[in-house]
Amino acid sequence: MSNNIIYDAIVVGSGISGGWAAKELTEKGLNVLVLERGRPVEHVKDYVTEHKGVWNFKYRNLPDRDLYDKEYFVQKHNHSFSEFTRHFFNNDLKNPYDYNEDKPFYWLRGDVEGGRSLTWGRQVYRFSELDFEANQKDNHGVDWPIRYDDIKDWYSYVEKFIGVSGQAENLPQLPDSEFLPPMQFTKIEKVMKDKIAENFDDRMMTIGRVAILTQAHNGRAPCHYCGPCHRGCMTGSYFSSQSSTLPAAKKTGRLTIRTHSVVEKLIYNPETKKVDGVKVIDANSHEKLTFSSKLVFLCASTVGSTQLLLNSKSKDFPNGLANSSGVLGHYLMDHTIGISAMGVIPGSEEDYHYGNRPNGTYIPRFKNLDKQQTSFLRGYGYQGWGGRMDWRSIHTDKKGFGKEFKEEMQQPGPWGVGLIGFGECLPRYENHMKLSDSKVDNYGIPQVEFHFQWSKNEIDMRDDMAKEAEAMLAASGATNITTSTHIHPGGGAIHEMGTARMGRDPKTSVLNKHNQCHDVENVFVTDGSCMTSASCVNPSLTYMALTARAVDYAVAQLEKNNS
Repeated sequence: MSNNIIYDAIVVGSGISGGWAAKELTEKGLNVLVLERGRPVEHVKDYVTEHKGVWNFKYRNLPDRDLYDKEYFVQKHNHSFSEFTRHFFNNDLKNPYDYNEDKPFYWLRGDVEGGRSLTWGRQVYRFSELDFEANQKDNHGVDWPIRYDDIKDWYSYVEKFIGVSGQAENLPQLPDSEFLPPMQFTKIEKVMKDKIAENFDDRMMTIGRVAILTQAHNGRAPCHYCGPCHRGCMTGSYFSSQSSTLPAAKKTGRLTIRTHSVVEKLIYNPETKKVDGVKVIDANSHEKLTFSSKLVFLCASTVGSTQLLLNSKSKDFPNGLANSSGVLGHYLMDHTIGISAMGVIPGSEEDYHYGNRPNGTYIPRFKNLDKQQTSFLRGYGYQGWGGRMDWRSIHTDKKGFGKEFKEEMQQPGPWGVGLIGFGECLPRYENHMKLSDSKVDNYGIPQVEFHFQWSKNEIDMRDDMAKEAEAMLAASGATNITTSTHIHPGGGAIHEMGTARMGRDPKTSVLNKHNQCHDVENVFVTDGSCMTSASCVNPSLTYMALTARAVDYAVAQLEKNNS
């Protein structure tokens, strides 16, 4: 069945990138169709667990292990997944990929309008010139076709809209953003910050940079530290598609959102050498539909967009649309994460902190900046925390009964501190995703299979992260320090990227410097698949900036062609 409407643009996906594409395209005067495979989620109304207490049986924060093992065997590894948020996540039984338990790669997915923008960690950091130059300097991957100066104004543009809380530090390896007032350190974090500065001349600790408001901004209220961010935020204090970009797009009157719409493939026209539109399967009725447009923006997530391109085969592109280079699906990256160190800082037991600050601390990269210092390339940073540990953390094996026991259970524990390392992953051809030769999903679309492993570079970096984290905690006066060199499987950081990379040469990359397919000029890809290297910082802010930048270019080209 074909729809007679020819849209100016179709956006596939409604998450962080898709919401931005919708906002920018509609505000520039285009009629836009957003296709989302998941169910609709209305801001405020559909945050059904936001204010449920842990004592509520239906939403108790206890795992239903049988259900999780059968239907959410991948999603259960997401730090945001619980009974309070399960309705936002993909059901792995109903919508599977070719998951290999022996060599796991976690594809952690939302299955709703807004995607993972509802449950993300909201940490937002700019890539630096160091990051954009890295591939060229150490000859891994291909050179980025852009530099920091090409994107810095787009970072500012995005930050001014979403609202970023943080502290300016004037560090070349971590460029400052357009900041709202920073959130405050806890007492023990102040101690740790001072001790690190006192004992190390090459590193420092700052408050996390986070897309959560500390003052009223663009019609959204400041955060009131209630805590359950991942359940949805009725005040819109944290950035999500629902709170920010989709409402802006709807305000124009030029947005159509169609949920329950599984995009099967893009329709390539060999005569015009462009894509005419997309084929869609209705998730409820399984009816097959066709929608036409002048532009297509793929924002379905790194894996989702690449799966769609790989499945869009034709005589001209037998190995996937826009894949004349043969690199589509390759150079899959993620960040290495794992608890590097945690400990207890004695003293200050009489002091308290209150509220649930939805943010932690950050120690920016300090290795291999101006010169190569280590056996591994690139570097890492730390996200951390410091606060009072409650009775559940220190008395879990204690038994008793009566008044005195109950009072003891209500006493807070000592001040705990922790550092979690985020390490950069090198782009490597052998790390890739592909379509299964034998398995299809419930819509007849080939399932995705992953081939990914950490290299010696990431393993060596992991060991250094643990060693340096332990040293910083010890210098801060921590005791009972425990360290871990465990790295989550690929995908565990939920920062998968790189499978349709940008580059200067069509022979070695899928996209040009404007996120435009080298081979198909009216298709743009602006989610994590476009990334050429990974840096060690959270990438979502870069996706947003690249999306806004790509839309600006695409609309200008469209207007030029129509004039």
